[in-house]
Amino acid sequence: MSTQPTDNDKSQLRLAELFDIRTVIGTLFLIYGAVCLITGIIDFSAADSTKAGGINVNLWSGIGQLIIAAIFIVWSLTKPFHPPSPDSETGPDQQS
Repeated sequence: MSTQPTDNDKSQLRLAELFDIRTVIGTLFLIYGAVCLITGIIDFSAADSTKAGGINVNLWSGIGQLIIAAIFIVWSLTKPFHPPSPDSETGPDQQS
């Protein structure tokens, strides 16, 4: 017996994919990385350079965070989360 997924099933699957932990982590790294990158580009003074040993820490940490964000987002897009279907689950008391 073949059953077609309903609209409700499709929306629940989309929500499960949207709130996959890889997507959440990737989005947070994207936001924080963009903030650090912009801060590093706009607000880097000679005093900051002296404190950090001549390294623009905000710029480099922003670039690193954007790279990590890209890895998480590509990972979640290439291997999406698919929750198990209720009829395929077999618990210890359902085994025959």
